[in-house]
Amino acid sequence: MSWRHVLDLFDVLDRPAADGAAAAAALRRAGVEDVAVTPVTTDAGDTDFVRAVIPGYDGRSSGGQAPTLGVIGRLGGLGARPARIGFVSDGDGALVALAVAAKLGAMCHAGDRLPGDVIIATHVCPDAPIQPHDPVPFMSSPVDMATMNSHEVDEAMEAILSVDTTRGNRVCNHPGFAISPTVRQGWVLRVSEDLLDLQQQVTGRLPAVLPITTQDITPYENGVYHLNSILQPSTATAAPVVGIALTTEVPVAGSSTGASDLASVEQAARFCVEVAKSYGAGSLRFCDDGEFGRLVALYGSMAHLQTPGGRDTR
Repeated sequence: MSWRHVLDLFDVLDRPAADGAAAAAALRRAGVEDVAVTPVTTDAGDTDFVRAVIPGYDGRSSGGQAPTLGVIGRLGGLGARPARIGFVSDGDGALVALAVAAKLGAMCHAGDRLPGDVIIATHVCPDAPIQPHDPVPFMSSPVDMATMNSHEVDEAMEAILSVDTTRGNRVCNHPGFAISPTVRQGWVLRVSEDLLDLQQQVTGRLPAVLPITTQDITPYENGVYHLNSILQPSTATAAPVVGIALTTEVPVAGSSTGASDLASVEQAARFCVEVAKSYGAGSLRFCDDGEFGRLVALYGSMAHLQTPGGRDTR
């Protein structure tokens, strides 16, 4: 269970003075030794990027053979102060990612080391702006998507879980969390059966899948509608990416306070931990490499969808 870490991190993040240093201190108390904080300031405000590495006993960082998993907590901000008081729905991406880091750090400290390295990245901003979006408002961010990807997407990540609050829609009416199809270099691939199995194992329920479109896997700066930023990491890596979406039955704005369901947060964090165990051990696949190679051989590269595009005829 990850309840202790979810509750501890929620207490750290649910305050106007929340910052990367406080989050990093909480991770170190949990047993994470490798934590770095990078402050970034722009004209729109500031945020702190937090990066934690949990080394595996056969991980790449020590010259081993086990693959490296990335867990990215994607969000605009933890809060919308002064417009809103308190922790907003959008903050759950950071909460899940940091809880995963804390849980894995505690496991490692206790002697339960995973085979592969796990890299966790997110950012901490308690006063992000609100932006219009249909069907409900979104949280914006003091940094643009390219900056976010540059700090959170690491080339050492061989597969990525991107965790994001995805309550502001009418296409996934499910309380809890859902997983997306695997996205790799512009291709939307089949949903990983291994991930579906783990989702059932963790929740005790039939798996829920987040529907996505081609638009959702293109960069934000192209100006077209996106469900949210959950799959933006896929625009900055060749690695397979799967979205872990915190969802509800009805649309809930990312800027809403009092909307975080910590039971769903804990389930999503526990799911990420289980994925880390299986992926590092080589018993879980995000996609079929052979089938992906055949698709590319038959139809060509779709990597142009990872770019803003080049033929705007408006």
